[in-house]
Amino acid sequence: MALAKAGADVVLVARSRDALHAAEIQVRALGGSGEVRTVEADLSTEEGCGRLTNEQPRCDILVNNLGVYDPKSFLETPDQDWQRLFDINVMCGVRLSRAYLPAMMSSGWGRVIFLSSVDGVLASIDSLHYGVTKAAVLALSHGLAKFAGTSGVTVNAVLPAVTKTEWVAAMLQGMAGKAGRSVDDLTRDAIVQRYPTSIDKRIHTVGEVANLVAYLCCPLSSATTGATFRADGGVIDTIL
Repeated sequence: MALAKAGADVVLVARSRDALHAAEIQVRALGGSGEVRTVEADLSTEEGCGRLTNEQPRCDILVNNLGVYDPKSFLETPDQDWQRLFDINVMCGVRLSRAYLPAMMSSGWGRVIFLSSVDGVLASIDSLHYGVTKAAVLALSHGLAKFAGTSGVTVNAVLPAVTKTEWVAAMLQGMAGKAGRSVDDLTRDAIVQRYPTSIDKRIHTVGEVANLVAYLCCPLSSATTGATFRADGGVIDTIL
């Protein structure tokens, strides 16, 4: 939605036709000057990535934001769960970058953005396999920036913390109802407990993360590549 507002042609991808239709309506309602297209595909698979690249062979701005979270104890996480998260959180970005980078580099301009997570830096023991995949995303992003080199294509990563997606909002609403508390109070306490280093002590909107992504996708960010940007409210307690 942020990119559509900025005038970009937007391609929405999801497994569900109904979800795609709903998202398309939302994006079109913004009244942006660009086109809005949809592709029904499962990007956790090689076949799904191939379907997207066949239907949309050219891409100037690639936002690798597909990812799943899977809270589970390390000792209770079998190989197939590790592989599933790696296929979704890492290999999708590998496949799409491999498909779209050559034309970007040949044209002398392009943007590739990876959505990682603070868990990729602050490994969480209640979902270690998730944190490992998000750390891999950071390595992939940095390596691809070097690969793109002087071509005019920049590659960067964004680190959100707890973000109020539809799934997270529904989960918090359910937890608050069971506890007999307001959503705001429960959310603030949950963030402080999980991320005691958080500076702003709050959940962030999807739009706040999207605004950072949109900046990294625009021509104004031309000197920025190979970097990791935090949209985490200060959770990662470093000066860099």
